[in-house]
Amino acid sequence: MQQKEMPRPSHTIPVERPPFRRLRAYAFDPSLSIELENAVINTVTMQVRWEFDPETQKDILQPGPVGEYLEVVDFDPASECFYAPVDLNQPYLLAQDGLAPSEGNPQFHQQMVYAVAMTTIRNFEHALGRLAFWAPHYSIESDGQGGQAAGKITETYVRRLRIYPHALREANAYYSPQKKALLLGYFPATSSDPRYHLPGGIVFTCLSHDVVAHETTHALLDGMHRRYEEASNPDVLAFHEAFADIVALFQHFSLPEVLRQQIAKARGDLASENLLAQLAQEFGQATGSHGALRDALGNYDENGVWQRSKPDPTQINQVFEPHARGSLLVAAIFDTFVSIYQSRIADLLRIATSGTGVLPVGALHPDLVNRLANEAAKSAQHILNMCIRALDYCPPVDLTFGDYLRALITADDDLVRDDDLGYRIAVVEAFRQRGIYPHDVRSLSIDSLRWQEPTDPDFHPRILPMVQKLREMIQEWDLSGKREQIYKVFWHARAELHDWLQSTAQEFQGLFGLGLSRPNAKFEVHSLRPARRVGPDGQLLVELVIEITQQKSGYFDPAIQDQVDNKGMSSPPPADFIFRGGCTLLVDPITEKVRYCITKNILSDGRLARQRSYTTGDTDNSLRAVYFGSVNQSGLKEPFAFLHRSLAGA
Repeated sequence: MQQKEMPRPSHTIPVERPPFRRLRAYAFDPSLSIELENAVINTVTMQVRWEFDPETQKDILQPGPVGEYLEVVDFDPASECFYAPVDLNQPYLLAQDGLAPSEGNPQFHQQMVYAVAMTTIRNFEHALGRLAFWAPHYSIESDGQGGQAAGKITETYVRRLRIYPHALREANAYYSPQKKALLLGYFPATSSDPRYHLPGGIVFTCLSHDVVAHETTHALLDGMHRRYEEASNPDVLAFHEAFADIVALFQHFSLPEVLRQQIAKARGDLASENLLAQLAQEFGQATGSHGALRDALGNYDENGVWQRSKPDPTQINQVFEPHARGSLLVAAIFDTFVSIYQSRIADLLRIATSGTGVLPVGALHPDLVNRLANEAAKSAQHILNMCIRALDYCPPVDLTFGDYLRALITADDDLVRDDDLGYRIAVVEAFRQRGIYPHDVRSLSIDSLRWQEPTDPDFHPRILPMVQKLREMIQEWDLSGKREQIYKVFWHARAELHDWLQSTAQEFQGLFGLGLSRPNAKFEVHSLRPARRVGPDGQLLVELVIEITQQKSGYFDPAIQDQVDNKGMSSPPPADFIFRGGCTLLVDPITEKVRYCITKNILSDGRLARQRSYTTGDTDNSLRAVYFGSVNQSGLKEPFAFLHRSLAGA
């Protein structure tokens, strides 16, 4: 009997594109994979955004990997070798969550840096409510006769940050503002302590989760605040280092297996020694340290015994090396996290201990570990979001730790009005214990620390035409489109705003802390960006962030400074340093009001004197030759290369 043909399906159900690509990576670095206790949790699977073109709806990730944000270029200059790029769309790799972690496979190195960098970018975009952009290239245009056109600077969009996994044969890794690239090194481990590593074995910084996240954060921060690479006071470069450490640290808490294992090991006490508070374990050990490169909670003494560090409010006036000074800010932020975490788990511990607060001997119950891990993850994510959101509330130049404290408080208060868990109080207490205070407040109350709305009765009437003009521009912004198109819209909006300010400069003399109408006073609309954030109660906060900066020549001799500033010398001498002022405006486009005007006054003699003192080495002589060998315009030096190399660290 002849068999009937099976009917063909009339249609197929479409298969949707997955939101994430799953990629395996090291949770910390390869050294933990040869420790029996930590080997199981050191391999993690990261969820990375599936990249596609929103217009064509086609996948865009190419071998490299090369995507919308990143381009991994695996060239080793020391051996003059190009390593074959990994293709993450290869079916076998898709089926097994990418390549298995391997120190000896360059293609896994490429996969690792891509996964960690993309995760860091996602954290920024989530907290800021907009797409991330890299700092553009700046160049001075030629005058056509072999010279440079006077002061004419062109700005070129940078689509992708380049990552070179094997760029340096040295114990270093850094972000290059000139190249818009991460340059990651590799080096032979020291033979001083063979307990932790193979003496002479090769250590790859590209395989350190912390190093890659740290350097990516440098690049993201430079994309928002490119003047933060200019050391106008002891806090600026220290903040760059501290903030990169903070992001790397709190990304540890997004790894569930690692978090549960460390909480179980520490019996819920995250104020004790644990991997979550440590950065770059392998790097630190391989360069001769007893432990990690940096630890937010403590350090090892000369006998190799870990000690919990105690807050010392006098250190802020004694420590000026950027990494060491930055560690004070990192410690304050991590202390904030520990306080909040302990507050959130207090009820769980009361239940688990029948009210005694003393946990019984033995391993914690897995259910308790899971609940503690959930609270730790929530606390860490909130702190990380607070830290990133605060960047929009900072002045565009000459940042201090005190400014950042005020930015943290204001940004969180705007989005989360009901601070029932005391997050902001915990922040203030942690900063106070480290001796970190703003210069211009009368008390440390939350109301005093918040940036205040402009009180000048003439401020809003004068600024209203500018706000209305910006409101018209925002109608054209489509934040779901292509990044380059969005960037161009922002660029044209900045240009229009600059022209408008220039035509009305006299009206704004001193209003933004700038001398806009002074002869030869150069100013720029440094940045113009939107922010859309949703609070825990569903509240939508929409703002425009506008940064305007200005510069003038600074002189070591106050008499020359006075002559140039007040007498208008026709042929002033070459500047000894660049002095900048500026303001950050946070505008509510709905009410058409400027909510905050955060200024660094270029007319301030006190600021000028402080920068002169710091620049001449009165604060710390060791820094003068490093950062002030000559007048340093942004982008003309590689500050992070020298800074990281000076400590043989990231």
